[in-house]
Amino acid sequence: MSRTHSRLTTPVVIIGSLILLVVSFVISLMMGPVTVPLSDLASSPVVTEIRAPRIIIAALVGAALAVSGAIMQTVFHNPLADPGIVGVSSGAAVAAVLAIVTGASFFGEWTIPFAAFIGAIITVAVVYLIASSRAMDGRGADPATLVLVGLAITAFLGAVISAATANAPQDSELRSVTFWLNGDLVSRTWDHVGVSVIPIIVGLILAVGASRDLNLLLLGESTAQTSGLNVGRARIFLLALAALLTATAVAVSGTITFVGLVVPHLIRIVIGADHRALLPAAAILGATFVIVADTVARMLFSPIVLQTGVVVAFIGSPIFLYLLLTVRKRRGLGL
Repeated sequence: MSRTHSRLTTPVVIIGSLILLVVSFVISLMMGPVTVPLSDLASSPVVTEIRAPRIIIAALVGAALAVSGAIMQTVFHNPLADPGIVGVSSGAAVAAVLAIVTGASFFGEWTIPFAAFIGAIITVAVVYLIASSRAMDGRGADPATLVLVGLAITAFLGAVISAATANAPQDSELRSVTFWLNGDLVSRTWDHVGVSVIPIIVGLILAVGASRDLNLLLLGESTAQTSGLNVGRARIFLLALAALLTATAVAVSGTITFVGLVVPHLIRIVIGADHRALLPAAAILGATFVIVADTVARMLFSPIVLQTGVVVAFIGSPIFLYLLLTVRKRRGLGL
């Protein structure tokens, strides 16, 4: 792709993605068991009290997971890195589940998001240490290794969740745990928007601000260091940022996988790997992706409602399989 073509394509993609986001947002507000005309959106209680907070949460979660995935793929030098696949989402979820089951409330409404953040931080640290130990040449662990690490971590954390749910004192807590495991946006309220909007918006701004560091990491560790980047410090900051975005998303939506894998890849195919354009475009397309998936979940088999995470998995899993097979073929990997 020529440099001129890239300059022309990038604004077209971003503007087109913004238009798609607005259209999907409005259509999602209108659609449901009760169809609300466009002229009544601002005055309908169904929209203002039920659909609007749910759709805003969908947009925030999609943007957070997409940008987090893009960051992790660059830091790990791994095209298959994703918060859900490498176990970071599960780490956030298990900490949130433990907070629910134990009835912890040391930070009030921020207790569960804080617990999810700590869980995500610990998990991403473990993944980073394993990836570093497996690739001392600075290229990152191979995709197959990272996927297997993620499977192992997810299995272990699943055992922790099973033990926690087996000892949950109330049935209501079991229902909450089920929500965390499957990913859904049912009963999202303005309180959930209030808890998540600041951490996610701040995290997205910081991520875009770190675009130069991410671009340097793409060039390799030695080149980045020669350019004046403190690679170790940059990696820690960027992974903490990815953990913050993932944890906040998980805190209000449960575990939704594949968004951080699929969306950055689609953006890279069209406009390349420059994070100055990649991250904003990924945030917009990620928001649109989850909004559309949530709308499909509500409408496909109405009145039966699918979980949002299930619809995302239906779309993302075949793409993940294609990417895994493509990477294996290109690098000659074996599982």
